[in-house]
Amino acid sequence: MVEIPEGVTVQVEGQRLTAKGPQGEVQRSFPKVATVKVEGNKVEVSAKDRALAGTLQSLVSSMIEGVSTGYKRNLKILYAHFPVSIEIKGKDILVKNFLGEKQPRKTMLVGDTKLEAKGQDVTVSGPDKEAVGQTIANLRTIMKIKAKDARVFQDGIYEVEG
Repeated sequence: MVEIPEGVTVQVEGQRLTAKGPQGEVQRSFPKVATVKVEGNKVEVSAKDRALAGTLQSLVSSMIEGVSTGYKRNLKILYAHFPVSIEIKGKDILVKNFLGEKQPRKTMLVGDTKLEAKGQDVTVSGPDKEAVGQTIANLRTIMKIKAKDARVFQDGIYEVEG
């Protein structure tokens, strides 16, 4: 049982759960093996397998926490050789001048995630925990250094606080 706080609404349509709150909306589909019910101000998740039920209950809990308070991760761009900048164009993220490259490296924002870049400080926030984490993983992936000594070239994006 997961309790629903004030200001958050949860709806179940078939196997799809939708949570809406002040920070936004998150939707997730659940497997047919599990049943999800909303009773009053609680969400009940049940499945034959206890491990699956616990996992799904945790997912529902993180959905409700995300739409009520949101998730925010602070990152920092570190460089020793060339000053790096991040530019956001719609859903595209462009990393310019990474290791002195002429072409910017490109990735995408996932879901309703917002990215703010001020100098070396980058903030990734959104209501969906998985989308925020995947956006950060996309940034780390495109800023991976290949064919150079990792002890010398430690340029990249690093998490400061979660």
